Amino acid sequence: MALDKNALAKALAETGYVADDGLATALVLTDMLQRPLLLEGEAGVGKTEVAKALAKLHDTDLIRLQCYEGLDRSDAIYEWNYQRQLLAIKAHEGSGESAHAIEEAVFSEKYLLERPLLAAIRQDKAPVLLIDEIDRADEEFEAFLLEILSDYQVSIPELGTVEATSIPRVVLTSNGTRELSDALRRRCLYHYVDYPTPDREARILLSRVDGLDAKLALQIAELMGRLRKEDLAKVPGVAEAIDWAAALLGLGAKNLHDERELVFETLACVLKTREDQSKVTREVTDRLLGKVA
Repeated sequence: MALDKNALAKALAETGYVADDGLATALVLTDMLQRPLLLEGEAGVGKTEVAKALAKLHDTDLIRLQCYEGLDRSDAIYEWNYQRQLLAIKAHEGSGESAHAIEEAVFSEKYLLERPLLAAIRQDKAPVLLIDEIDRADEEFEAFLLEILSDYQVSIPELGTVEATSIPRVVLTSNGTRELSDALRRRCLYHYVDYPTPDREARILLSRVDGLDAKLALQIAELMGRLRKEDLAKVPGVAEAIDWAAALLGLGAKNLHDERELVFETLACVLKTREDQSKVTREVTDRLLGKVA
């Protein structure tokens, strides 16, 4: 029986992921309808962490396919171990076996190399399949992907059709670098992952940084929220906020208003370009801190 959104959000929080109501509802529907979930949002908002948290929640494997330009079927689904096949053919030379028998021997499971998409549908226990940054792959790859997501089966000419042993929970992420096809969007449920509110980000920090005080966590979250509104080339994500919180705590910070110099000196945790570091001066940092409770 599927969890309701509140129960699911609570269970996810126990794994270290703090989900908002919209995401919790989308995950409930994903399980209910057995549909893939497409998560879009800026880099660093925690899209990939959703899949990791799901795998922890269901105590199952996380199988990750990292997409990139030029990704093809052999990299994502399967390929043959050609080196071992050549060695096997040489070993069969002079054995008197027919060419057909040798072909059947070398095009067998023994020489098949599973890639993430094939591996995901052959698990005894349904894994979480993370298709990360699908927007970096091209439209031709999307066509391969739709074949699997529609029927959860793979056609291997030498072996036949491999049907799913179990249906994986599928999470796709996109940073919006290109528009995805309508066919892929229709196949998936959809949720946009935004930067967290200060309250939710404070809860995330508390769950990820041992020993962090609730007041300090909220101060850091509020400062992060205001920092993201500045004209930055690379807006810091949740991962940067976690690093910053750990650094400030480790350096003995208790109240950001009393540690203005320390706040400025540790901006390297969140500002990752020279341009951004030059923009956020001591004066800017003081201005942002002045609006933090």
